[in-house]
Amino acid sequence: MVSSQTRDGTQPTQTKSRYRPEIDGLRALAVIAVIVNHINKAALPSGYLGVDIFFVISGFVITASLAGRQSANFIDFISGFYARRIKRLIPSLVLFVTVCSILICLFNPNPTASLTTGITALFGLSNIYLYSQAVDYFAAATELNVFTHTWSLGIEEQFYFLFPLIIWLTGFSQGRKRSARYLLFAIGALSTASLILFIYLYQQNQPAAYFLMPSRFWEVGVGCLLFLVLQQFKNLARVLGQVPPAIAIAGMIAVFFAPLEYAVSTTIGMVLITAILIASLRADTAVYRVLANDRVVFAGSLSYSLYLWHWGIISLSRWTIGLHWWSIPFQVLLMVLVAVLSHRYIETPLRHAKWSSLRWKTIGYGLAVSVCTAAAIAILRSPDVDLYTGRQPVLVAQGVRSLSDEYVFEAADSRWAGLECVLVNNDDVGKPIPVENCTLGNFSEAKTRVLVVGNSYSASFTQAFDQLVLADNYAVTITSSWGASPVPALPNQTIYDKASDYYWTSVIPGLTEQLQPGDWVFAANRFTNFAPPKSLARGLDSQLNRLENGLREFSSELASQGLRFAFLHIGSYGKAANCQPVIASKQWFSPFGGPCKLPSRKELLTRRAPLDDMLKRLESEGVLQVVDLVDIFCPGKQCTYEAENGQILYRDEYGHPSVEASRLSAPIIQNALTSP
Repeated sequence: MVSSQTRDGTQPTQTKSRYRPEIDGLRALAVIAVIVNHINKAALPSGYLGVDIFFVISGFVITASLAGRQSANFIDFISGFYARRIKRLIPSLVLFVTVCSILICLFNPNPTASLTTGITALFGLSNIYLYSQAVDYFAAATELNVFTHTWSLGIEEQFYFLFPLIIWLTGFSQGRKRSARYLLFAIGALSTASLILFIYLYQQNQPAAYFLMPSRFWEVGVGCLLFLVLQQFKNLARVLGQVPPAIAIAGMIAVFFAPLEYAVSTTIGMVLITAILIASLRADTAVYRVLANDRVVFAGSLSYSLYLWHWGIISLSRWTIGLHWWSIPFQVLLMVLVAVLSHRYIETPLRHAKWSSLRWKTIGYGLAVSVCTAAAIAILRSPDVDLYTGRQPVLVAQGVRSLSDEYVFEAADSRWAGLECVLVNNDDVGKPIPVENCTLGNFSEAKTRVLVVGNSYSASFTQAFDQLVLADNYAVTITSSWGASPVPALPNQTIYDKASDYYWTSVIPGLTEQLQPGDWVFAANRFTNFAPPKSLARGLDSQLNRLENGLREFSSELASQGLRFAFLHIGSYGKAANCQPVIASKQWFSPFGGPCKLPSRKELLTRRAPLDDMLKRLESEGVLQVVDLVDIFCPGKQCTYEAENGQILYRDEYGHPSVEASRLSAPIIQNALTSP
């Protein structure tokens, strides 16, 4: 979000008259909606569309400012344009990025993602970086990146690389005859293509639709088109002027409350409503008087600083004390205070100051400060610089540290050989998995044998079978193939596809041949693709149907050998916040728990209901035995990263259960596999 006010001391007198205070008031409404949404999405589900309002305003205001500006030549035009942009944006951005970069290093043991985003934000590229990381803007992990919101600055700054060229080539900046029509045609054509791209990409590649400038061009373009239409088509301008602004405001507020699942239509609707509202605002209307009120206008003038700092304060709050009903008033007050100070002592004076009599030097100063700031932040990313003030969590139970480490079970005089028992990637196709090195207990003399199969989550339960081996005379063979499909029938389209195929077609059949009637095959996967957006509901049904058919087929094959089949239902989504144990643990600066937030039990059960229903149906038909661990990973009303006894439940940011979690799960697994 960039607010491009025309009330700029560097602009000629004739452009000052175009200042519209009500547009600053509209900025205030937009930034308030964004802040409310970022504090609590449930309170205003589509409040994030305030950024889209800013896009439209930016296009309208920047076109208006250029319409009355005369330039001697292209160099004069382009240098003046970028000098004004740099003076407007860089000072506050540099201060914000510097302060928040230092602060996040105090609370995040691995701040690389935030720091890299901050560095790229200094050059208007953070949206591209976030897209390259395949970030979902609405995912929990984005809330922990203090610079996620700078993606919108990248959109506008990249737009400003293209827009001045179009302005000059159409002759608009020189006031040539019919130049406004040429500009309208050019922006109209590009905006139409951009809108089509946005709609298409949102269904195929949502991060690209959200973060990249080509699919966002149309929103700023609508603002440009609005100014041109109002100037060139007086009859249409009069028609738009007759629209009651109250209706447009009501529509805007209604869209703010729309569910996220309607993102495409609400985005388009918000852009059009904003354009209509700007066109219809008249001095004799109540909406105009509210938006042009001095206090509202002042809030709008803070919009750039407020937008910058609000997310940093919210994100840093998530890392520390959190967001609570009692803390939010103080956090909002801090946002306003910092924004006022930044606006008064950094943004306004440096924007109006004369950096140099030469515009290219002004541009050079801005770039030099950005480069120096980026270099300083790059130093903070170095492993030799550690500002983290927290402590590493102490894991209570002992066991393997990684999923492929050897585990020696001395009480049963056996060991699990770790790397010998897993397929790590496609290069392991053809690798044998020896039973003798991958079994806890005595395979040949055991009363019952259990073959554990699955992806990396099967290896994470290695320590869950100790009592089963000691007390019940079981032998447990644990195997794994990283990234494997939960059943052969589900196509694997990952980088582990060949290893998965080899695992299911060669390794597992070879191992099941060594089992005896009455033995178990225990599938320990983590199947999480059961709760995509409603727009993908058809894909969900397809995945579940394939999983169900695959489970039936696999169970039938095992039954033909007299083998029993159990399916692990972990029932959590520990990867939701992309959290490491050190981040999830309570620290001195996070007394109410780490920033990693998991859902409520009710939400979790709702999300996994389709999978639950399918597994219960198969269990009732005798197809398989369900081993449900929901009570381990979500024992109370709120799922957490810690068990009731305080032990950390996850070993890494990928949601693999910790050694402690696997041992807490042991009684449930033991009961399921010893049942008649």
